[in-house]
Amino acid sequence: MTAQNDAVIIVGAGQAGAQAAQSLRQGGYAGPITMVGEEAFLPYERPPLSKDYLAGKRDAERLFLRKADFWTSRGVEVLTGRRVVAVDRPAGAVMLDNGACLSYGHLVWTAGGRPRRLTCDGCGLEGIHYIRSIADIDRLKAEVDGGARRVVVIGGGYIGLEMAAVLRLSGHAVTVLEAQDRLLARVTSPPVSSYFLAMHRARGVDVHLSASVAGLEEAGGRVCAVRLAGGEVFPTDLVIVGIGIVPNVQPLADAGLHCPDGVAVDEYCRTDDPRILAAGDCALHHNSFADRPIRLESVQNAIDQSKTLAATILGNPVPYRAVPWFWSHQYEVKIQSVGLSGGHDRMLLRGRPEDGAFSVAYLRDERLIALDCIGVTRDFIQGKAIVAAGGRVDPVRLPDPATELRDAVID
Repeated sequence: MTAQNDAVIIVGAGQAGAQAAQSLRQGGYAGPITMVGEEAFLPYERPPLSKDYLAGKRDAERLFLRKADFWTSRGVEVLTGRRVVAVDRPAGAVMLDNGACLSYGHLVWTAGGRPRRLTCDGCGLEGIHYIRSIADIDRLKAEVDGGARRVVVIGGGYIGLEMAAVLRLSGHAVTVLEAQDRLLARVTSPPVSSYFLAMHRARGVDVHLSASVAGLEEAGGRVCAVRLAGGEVFPTDLVIVGIGIVPNVQPLADAGLHCPDGVAVDEYCRTDDPRILAAGDCALHHNSFADRPIRLESVQNAIDQSKTLAATILGNPVPYRAVPWFWSHQYEVKIQSVGLSGGHDRMLLRGRPEDGAFSVAYLRDERLIALDCIGVTRDFIQGKAIVAAGGRVDPVRLPDPATELRDAVID
């Protein structure tokens, strides 16, 4: 093994890893860059997996962020189908699952996360699907195209609801089981939860709230039903599980880095070890728009944090201050969110949910800290600037949808 002190090893070939490599090259980094990814594919977009890719509206080739010649022309080596199993910090090296050892000057950890798995009775049966990759969707499509008509989705978050919408539109009988007392409870407010509940039920999705799964029942080695703690049983041909992700940081934790829920990083995306940086779904960071350290599972965060860590490696550190934003498509409905609503002390409604176009504004000390916008793109666009500036708003004018959001700003 020859030490290469200027080599950058990027662990994780997703959106964050790809952006890190691009930003380093764009910033003039001339040293070797190697990206290591577990999947057999070059870096690709994940958000379309549960929407257009599942629906057959996009093929795998159209998911790729860049073609192969982009990476080779920029001197970025992409190792596909490989996994980092250990980090040797004193030696400045990572060990791969095939026994190879790669030296680094800087280690960039963008390994994302893996789906959180069920632990109940029957959790190992065939016909249970976790969604994170192209291969996961391909396996699911093989079953739904092969005759599986009844689908139970465990988890009423964005991923579960997006998949429920696609499968319902294709004629499947879909049941959604959510353990909380409302949909999207972790990420939004009751008015938005109620809107999506009514929308899915109106399209024939059988949604059950406060539904605690006790076990999965079996027939011929496959799941055939989901049983709730209260005894209710839902027959099914397959199960889709969307109950969150677990950050892929075990090799870093084993190497002694602080990994309470993801790997802890500072505002420059540095871990406890200044030669190891992290970004994306697995990076636990102090966010300017949150009241506690958080991980953000979004394309925006993956891209912006990766730009931050690249600037740090290049010697031009700029603290991470990007405004968080998110989106989801379900049926013909688009929700766009900006900011983080945790810690709000007031919630105001702009417009009427029954009209299909409304926004929910979240305030703290009269400052707009977040917005959920359903069918109101102008609120989302104007809101990004207001949230970024920490603008104070008039709580009397703001609820009026005829008032431009920017015109409700006091300072």
